[in-house]
Amino acid sequence: MQLTGARILNGLIWAAMALTGVAAGWELFKPGQTDTLDAFIILLATIVSVAKVTKQLPLQNILFAAAITALIGGAAHGLSAQTGIPFGPLTFGETAGPKYFNYVPWTVPLLWIIAILNSRGVARLILRPWRRVKNYGYILIAITALLALVFDLALEPFAAHVKHLWLWQPTKISITWHGTSPVAFLGWLAVSLLIMAFITPSLIRKQPGAQPPPDYTPAALWFGAIIFFALSAGGAGLWSVVVLDAVLASVVFLFCWRGAKW
Repeated sequence: MQLTGARILNGLIWAAMALTGVAAGWELFKPGQTDTLDAFIILLATIVSVAKVTKQLPLQNILFAAAITALIGGAAHGLSAQTGIPFGPLTFGETAGPKYFNYVPWTVPLLWIIAILNSRGVARLILRPWRRVKNYGYILIAITALLALVFDLALEPFAAHVKHLWLWQPTKISITWHGTSPVAFLGWLAVSLLIMAFITPSLIRKQPGAQPPPDYTPAALWFGAIIFFALSAGGAGLWSVVVLDAVLASVVFLFCWRGAKW
């Protein structure tokens, strides 16, 4: 049974990666024409993100963490659409799909689950050499939030310009990242820290024993998302986004590579 489950999970992982590659390649030539495939990739990536962690922790812990992540992230976006807090004023487009309570598109909470769980997995890989440092838990929370911020830096041009999932309204701050105010990124960082503060206790491995081998699945999903966003931005002519995504992904990859060797 465990072997069959592992095969199914590995199949889902490879399917997610393959579909991401197909969608990214298609976006490079025909941006904005893969809405159904994008939605399926988001759903599949969410399932894999949750299922993979269940190999290390009880299912109820993971479902609780995923639910809290979706609730806080989705509520923050809904609140921002209504009041401009915490990300700034935004309007969700029709391409974002059906909305919960007519406020938040169904894809937004799933994007938060993908961003937070996989950013935490990448952070764990980076921090493998420092697992026994006294303040490891706090460092893990901070790096997870920073990686979630990098995820959002790549996501915003894709969501706002390529897919028109949401539109940022002008603010008093004239400096933006392809229309996204720095306030949005500060809000994303703050919400990520808040989510991690709530879910970290349920994600702590209680069983004693040797450190498990490195898990590369979160890194594969995280880097796959960044590459997908970058190629989609390239298809829309947003080359500054491609360059920044490549630089940030390269830096994160170097830290992951060092952590994996430990």
